[in-house]
This record gives sequence, C-alpha cells and structure tokens, in this order.
Amino acid sequence: MKAQALHILQKVFGYSDFRPSQLEIVLSVLEKRDCIALLPTGGGKSICFQVPALAVEGICVVISPLIALMKDQVDNLRKRGVLATAVYSGMSKREIDTVLDNCIYGNYKFLYLSPERLKSDLFIERFKKMNVNLIAVDEAHCISQWGYDFRPPYLEIANIREFHPEVPCLALTASATIQVKEDIISKLQLQNPAVFVKSFSRANLSYTVRWAENKLEQAIEILKKVPGSAIVYVRNRKGTKDIASVFQRIGIEATFYHAGLDNTTRELRQTEWKSGKVRVMVATNAFGMGIDKPDVRMVIHVDLTENLENYYQEAGRAGRDERKAYAVLLTNEQDIQTLEERAAMAYPPLEFLRKVYQSLANYYRMAVGSGFMVSFDFNISEFTSNYNLDLLSVYNAIKVLQEEGLIEMNEGFYAPSALKFSVDHSSLYEFQIANARLDPVIKMLLRTYGGELFSDFLKIQEGKLSKSLNISENQLIKILEQLDSQGIIAYSKRKDQPQITFLTERYDAGKLPLNSKRIEERRQNAISKAKSMIAYLREKDVCRATQISNYFGEETEASCGICDVCVERRKSKEDQSVKLRNKILQTLRLGTLFSLHNIQEIPGLKKDDYTVRVLREMEDEGLIICEPNGNYKIKD
Repeated sequence: MKAQALHILQKVFGYSDFRPSQLEIVLSVLEKRDCIALLPTGGGKSICFQVPALAVEGICVVISPLIALMKDQVDNLRKRGVLATAVYSGMSKREIDTVLDNCIYGNYKFLYLSPERLKSDLFIERFKKMNVNLIAVDEAHCISQWGYDFRPPYLEIANIREFHPEVPCLALTASATIQVKEDIISKLQLQNPAVFVKSFSRANLSYTVRWAENKLEQAIEILKKVPGSAIVYVRNRKGTKDIASVFQRIGIEATFYHAGLDNTTRELRQTEWKSGKVRVMVATNAFGMGIDKPDVRMVIHVDLTENLENYYQEAGRAGRDERKAYAVLLTNEQDIQTLEERAAMAYPPLEFLRKVYQSLANYYRMAVGSGFMVSFDFNISEFTSNYNLDLLSVYNAIKVLQEEGLIEMNEGFYAPSALKFSVDHSSLYEFQIANARLDPVIKMLLRTYGGELFSDFLKIQEGKLSKSLNISENQLIKILEQLDSQGIIAYSKRKDQPQITFLTERYDAGKLPLNSKRIEERRQNAISKAKSMIAYLREKDVCRATQISNYFGEETEASCGICDVCVERRKSKEDQSVKLRNKILQTLRLGTLFSLHNIQEIPGLKKDDYTVRVLREMEDEGLIICEPNGNYKIKD
C-alpha cells in the first residue's frame, strides 16, 4: 500500500515524498479505518484524502463549507487528469441532476459537496447508488457548536453514513480544541478512530503583538525592515483599498483583495501576488484559504480576529517553507473595546432574527412553504436600505440563521456560465436542419467543446464564443436562452453576486424553529473566545507559541525563543547578567573578599543558582578565579 500511495503522490501530484503525518493518515484510510486529523494550516490536508481515494475503486465524497476552495480543488484535480466535480448552493437543479448522475455512471473520482446538500432527497437517492470509497469531512470543526464556525448541516453526515456503513470517514481540520475534537468524533460517529494531531507549534514562525495607536505607521516600518512577500489583513473592504494605496504611494508594491471584487480581478491579483509581481496583498479574511504560497515572510494583522482559531489559521500562512517568518498583530485599547462589543452583538435577539427572516421572505416575494434550496442574488446594502435595518446587525443575524440551518449566505460567490445538450445526437441534427439560423451556434459549441457536452455541464465563455461567431455577446446570450427554452440545451448563466440560499421551505417567521438554548450557548462561546483573544494580547510572561499550543490543548512549557515575549525575556536576562557581572567586578575591585559561604553578606549579591552560574561563567571566561580558601578575586 505504501508503494502504491507514493506512486500516486509522485505521478499525479508531482511531490517526491509525503509531509510529516500524511503517509500515516493515508495508510490508515486505506486500511478502512475512521480517522481524525488535526493538521496546521499548510499541512497538506487534501493529499490525505486524495491519494487514498485514487488508490481504490470508487468515488470519494468530500464535504466542505468553502465553495471557493471546492472549486479550486476540482479545477486542480481536472488539470491533473482526475475527474472531479462539485455541488454547491447557487447551482440549478438541472446542473445538480447531471453531476450526481455522472457520479453514479461516470468515472468520477471526487464529488465535492457543501453540507447543506446532504439532507436533500435529490442527493440521498443518488448517494445510495454511488460506489463510495471514502467520506472526507474538511473543516470538521464546523460540526461542533463549541467550534468557531458551527454549521448544523454537518450533523447530517452521520445520517448519510448509514447508507454506506463499511466506508471509512476521514475528518480534517487545522484548528480544534480538545472539546471540539471530542465533539467531532462523537457527532461523526467515528468508530475507534485513528487520531493524528500534529503539533500546533511552528518553530520557524515568530509571533509578535505590538501596541500602537498609529497601526499603519507600524505596518510600514515592519514592511521596510523585513523583506519578502507579505499579507496584511484588515477587517473591512474599504480598508484594503485605502491601505494598499498608502503602500503604493511610498513605493511598496501592493494590491488589495476582498469578496466584493469580480472574479477576474480577484484571480488576476492573486496571480500577481503569488508570482511575486506584487509584494504585499492587503486583504480581508476572504483571501488566503487554499492559497499555496510557501515563501510568505510576513503576515500582519491591522485588525483583530474574533478568536485565536482564526488568528492561528491566518498567521499560519507565513513561513510554510520552514524558513524564518513573522506574524505581527497590531492592536490598541480601542481594538479591544471593539472586539468585546462585536462579541456581545454577534447573536442578536430572537425577535430581530425573525424580523430579518421575514424581511428576506418579503424581499424575494416567497410564499410560506416555498423556496426549498432556492438561491437568490443578494445585495446586503440594498436589502438593509430597503428595510431600514442596521447592516452589521443584519449580517450577524444572517450568520445566526445560517448556524440554525435555515439559510446560507455565500459572499463573493462566482460561478461561470455552464452549458449541456439536453437532446441526443440525432435529435440535435434534426433541430439543426429545421433551424438553419441557429445552426452556426450549435456547430461552434460542438467544435469548441466536443461530445462531452452531451453528458456533462461544461464551463463556457460567451465573450470568446461570440467573437468566433462574429456577433455580440448579448446576441449570443439571447440565442443560448432561446435554445434553452426550446429544450435543446440546459444553459446556466454566470453568477458573480453574493448568494442567499433557503435551506428549508419558507417558514412563517412567527413559527421559526430557533434553538434559543443553543443560540445563547453560542453567544457565551463567542464572548469566551473574545476573552481568550484579549488574554493572548495582554500576556507578557508566557511565550506566544506556548499560549497558542495550550489553547488548543497541547500541553507544553517549551518556549519558542523567537516570539516577542521570549525575545524580551532574553534581553531582560542579558541585562540582569550584565548588572550582576558588573556588581561582582566592582565589589572585588574595592578589595571586598567573598566566597559562596558569605556572599549574602555583600549588599546587592545573594546566594542562588543564577548567581552561582554567573560566577562559574566568569571563571570559565578567565575574568575571576576562586582561591583555595574559597574566596573570589579578579584574575591578574
């Protein structure tokens, strides 16, 4: 099995060998054991399920809440010649139908799925018929209400396992406390799981907290001092643009990134940064997930994260090449006050949750009992303006409604146009003869994308097709829409707006099934995590890396030696050593003799382990000698 796994790693993925823990996880999965793996950011989690899935006949079902990451992994696998596909909110029923059929009857090896799809009859009936070889659960901390990103649909995973009871389940996460880890094992019903926990410590990553009123000035100073690629995280979209502009004006190559940019711009900026054309990426937390850039030398946080889990993940994007890197968090007392206020506001009152839900139903003109798994474009600014609601409160309310499994909001959603023929070859040929005006478009589609259009939805680019046909893009779209309405093709136009998806049939807002006990527990959990974040900021005596490891339940007292606390402690000890050495030399120069027996009689000196060590160091360095009677004197 080991030789086969290594062969797949090298042939398909181009890596010469596995990273620490990867091979052990792969072999455990191939032995059909349930597994839970806690690997830090950049630890190569995807390899842990992709390699064993490719080694065994059948399809691997990957459950992930991150649509952008799903799309990236599907694209990367397809580039390597591996058939992979995905189902997520925002896709049409026709697209989902085709994808699931291909997973049963095609040669697909990976189906990526957002957890909200797990309880739909459409999925369950097809899932029963699939030849599943592995269920991989990414971001597995989402199954725990004590985690930092609770998603109730994750609780459905245990239910679908009963349809393939012999199939192993692999749970993966980058950050989970002991309580969350135990919750994952329980909620996923992992049977005697193999548990893999890689140390949360990063020996090459120096953590620093800097207190500053002018944080931008501090960030500039740091970037000028430390060369190399960098990420600067800020909380809001406007801040990304403003800070990047300041950097550019003073000669630091920078660009900005947030979920509100169109997909083409996001991809371009990401490529420029990854290639080194741009040195600094100023971004919201929408940036970084799934980005494989090992040589990031610096991650600076200008604003605080809500919890240590998020901070650990974002800071961990620095130094994946194992070379020295820096994670700097800039803060002040105003930030702490803001963090406390945000934590208190994160879970609005139940009545406000009902009001927001009702307003969404009105906004989309949805009748009670309708709308199951229906997605809509969502402009939160327009929505809050229409209903005279506070934007931040609405955002928090939507997050809670998502945690309650009622709706899902995808920010920065992008899905390219996709198309598939709905008729067979002979019916299409008959249609072409009868509709000469539409024939050139059909021929161009077949010439460009081939016969695969009869079996699968393929991404298309209307702009390129229209140029080849020498017509406008709008003309082409109208023709495609006509072909769709006549049942010749299934055409899904591109989406680039944030999406709201109703995960259940629309409720009467007054009867909304809100779990008030759980919401209150989650509120207290958010407040507790904010307090842990603040404690990390204020701690001046315990090594930063040790604080983080202890937070995640890894008991260690070993200091990293390179964080701001460790560096300050070393400087303090050096200062103390210099002062003690000077005192010893000054005393001996004055002719005052002392030995270890009477040293405590000398003002400013005492007999302890530290003083004894310094005396021995000074002897070894030839500065002083100890005479036969035990007295010290300066060496001539």
